Amino acid sequence: MSINLEQIDLIRERAKVSYNEAKEALEKCNNDVVEALVYLENKNKIKDKKEDRKKFFNKVKKVIDKGNKMKFTIKKEGKNIIKLPLTIAILITIFATPFVIAGLIIALLTKHSISFEKESGKVIEVNKIFDNMSSSTNDEQNKTE
Repeated sequence: MSINLEQIDLIRERAKVSYNEAKEALEKCNNDVVEALVYLENKNKIKDKKEDRKKFFNKVKKVIDKGNKMKFTIKKEGKNIIKLPLTIAILITIFATPFVIAGLIIALLTKHSISFEKESGKVIEVNKIFDNMSSSTNDEQNKTE
């Protein structure tokens, strides 16, 4: 009996392996699909859905932890008006986008300082980024005049 495409497709569907790996497993197991699946499982080629979910949630947890260690800050004259973990700031932005955008525009127009503080202590000042963009635009306009 020879290897057929249906056998390879069945193994690929169940084991999430390549055509080549499925064919190789069938050849080593004398075209027995069940034995080929066992062979692949013993070689740790079959991915467990629970493990994939666990890895995904561990990555999400790491991202949330990293976001909790970073801070979003709005200051006025050196005093903190708002200081939140970045994760909370993102959630607020998702659920109240129009209000957040309006608030940020008002904060920028009223000379509030907006920044992100990394866990290392490095501060990324949003105002300076906007100032640099503005001065670059002005420089380009002056060159063209």
